[in-house]
Amino acid sequence: MIVKGISKKGAYYDSVTLMIVSKEINKIDGILDSTVVMGTMENKAIMQSAGLWTPEFNALSDTDLLICVKADNSEVADNAIKSVDGILKELRSKKDEGVNSKTAHSFEQAISQLPNANLSLISVAGKYAAREAKKALDNGLHVMLFSDNVSIADELELKKLAKEKGLLVMGSDCGTAIINGVPLAFANVVNQGNIGIVAASGTGLQEISCIISNMGAGISQAIGTGGRDVKQEIGGIMFIESLKALASDSKTECIVLVSKPPHPDVLKKISEEIKSISKPVVGIFIGGNPEILSNVGAIPASTLEEAAIIAVAKAQGKDVQAALQQINSRKLEIDNKAKELSKIAKGKYLRGLFSGGTLCDEAQLVMKDMIGNVYSNSPLSPDFKLKDLWVSNENTILDMGEDEFTSGRPHPMIDFSLRKKRIESEAADPNVAVILLDVVLGYGSHMDPASELVPSIQKAKEISPKLIIICSVTGTIGDPQKRELVIEKLKNAGVEVLPSNAAAAQLAGRIVSIINH
Repeated sequence: MIVKGISKKGAYYDSVTLMIVSKEINKIDGILDSTVVMGTMENKAIMQSAGLWTPEFNALSDTDLLICVKADNSEVADNAIKSVDGILKELRSKKDEGVNSKTAHSFEQAISQLPNANLSLISVAGKYAAREAKKALDNGLHVMLFSDNVSIADELELKKLAKEKGLLVMGSDCGTAIINGVPLAFANVVNQGNIGIVAASGTGLQEISCIISNMGAGISQAIGTGGRDVKQEIGGIMFIESLKALASDSKTECIVLVSKPPHPDVLKKISEEIKSISKPVVGIFIGGNPEILSNVGAIPASTLEEAAIIAVAKAQGKDVQAALQQINSRKLEIDNKAKELSKIAKGKYLRGLFSGGTLCDEAQLVMKDMIGNVYSNSPLSPDFKLKDLWVSNENTILDMGEDEFTSGRPHPMIDFSLRKKRIESEAADPNVAVILLDVVLGYGSHMDPASELVPSIQKAKEISPKLIIICSVTGTIGDPQKRELVIEKLKNAGVEVLPSNAAAAQLAGRIVSIINH
């Protein structure tokens, strides 16, 4: 085996293009592993951890392209590295073929081609995003600001301007919305209906909207605000404006709120707004005090699934407690399944590998009462912050969508490479009994997640035959990936697939609890 690498100074390519290049290289006979990335600090750490490193990379920066391969021999490595230019050229050629005379190269061109548009989705580098967003607001367009790395000051200025103009700014770093039935960015194909959602959480919005749709109900509007909106610096400007919009929307008969706990000052403002709304309001501020919501007339939920079930019951005029009975009944099934699986398991620890930040938080919260706090890069308690991202400690749940994993790389809903490697490395730890995963479908996500995960799951099972792998699948039958087909493929690979993220976390936590007592 040999490791070889080269660099290209100042050669910038977007992360999705580089992901495709690396996949093509990995198809070459004799290639054991490869990486083709920009030289960010985070990518360098990942390369070193994966054993894909040469000393020349030390002096390079995030504007330089790093190419490294692990191969059976030197000849295979050299040929693979030489192939990179050809693959990049082919990808560029395909992009050029797709360009036509209607392609807009500026905001001004776009608005001239679509003069009746009322929303602009902005996904450019953070340092340019605020400028483009202001142009959209000045032209009377709502804004979905997908871009991250927008300064707090710019976000605040944009949201103040939007409020003055009676417009919405969703973001920055807003990954999910469903507006007038149209999924935007990372979103799912759901039924239209009478339930509105305001979310400072992308995967929280996805999980709730999918469960609602899978229950046969539907969504009127699902408005993402970006996670920073509920922080003190922004003051919940768009969360509150979105809540007002749904309160006055004739098609919305029930409203769901989802977020991490807002800053106390922001929560006070949101609470005052809830008091003035006559429609049913269901809320989940993950890890927050539910009494705050119930004190202002809202219905608190303890999980995303519970929020969805309550909302459907209220929207359909049904009894909430009767609707929640399905969750209570399922607890006995989960307990029996956990007892059965705990007899098979070897090891004693849990490892959770998540692509959705809110799903990661929810899993930790579910676990807390069962096995206590778990270690994480995004822990519920700062005392459980992982010292080293690449080394799990006892029970560990990772949010692999955090910046330390995604800087210069595609989001793990698109690129499964890091998660696949981590599944296999965790399986090699004899102390690991359970691996817990989320699989998030919809537009923007990988079109065939099972084809990515199943080979790694099979390899993990070969490494550790008694390993238990549990997951949930956030999505609908209308999604391009087809939820039922993904579930079938995962089950055929020996995965325990549960109907929600909360249920999957409950099963995983219960197994570990039984093993250790």
